[in-house]
Amino acid sequence: MMTLWEYVLIFLAAATPWLEAIVVVPLGIIRGLNPWLVSVVAFIGNWLTILLVIIFYEKFQAWREKRRIQKGIETPPESKRQKRARHIWNRYGLPGLALGGPLVIGTHLSALMALAFRSPKYLVTGWITFSLALWIVVFAVGAFYGFSWFQR
Repeated sequence: MMTLWEYVLIFLAAATPWLEAIVVVPLGIIRGLNPWLVSVVAFIGNWLTILLVIIFYEKFQAWREKRRIQKGIETPPESKRQKRARHIWNRYGLPGLALGGPLVIGTHLSALMALAFRSPKYLVTGWITFSLALWIVVFAVGAFYGFSWFQR
């Protein structure tokens, strides 16, 4: 019964922003849980919350725009930070953000940034899913073989 709870905790931890699956997977493997099952459970937990972010982003943007119009607030000019972010986006694009984002800012923020730069939802979903799966495999293999190497 304790093992089931450990997998539930893996799922919940992976679903938590800033405590990504790439952090949770090595911890679960080091704990002695099944690497394959840890990876799958962490992927599903992280992926479901990313899907929620992608689904509800459009609704949030519509609400925000409606509120801005009701209050008569004009759209502020682009800040220095926003210009820099747009420059990075123009240079590396969605693939760069999706592949590098989980290591630097996390998958949830990567998805939000991609949507904020008006990338299509289906492309954001595809690239973030691919990136998440790739990084989970890399960290799972690294944790499994790295940890077993240290035990020798």
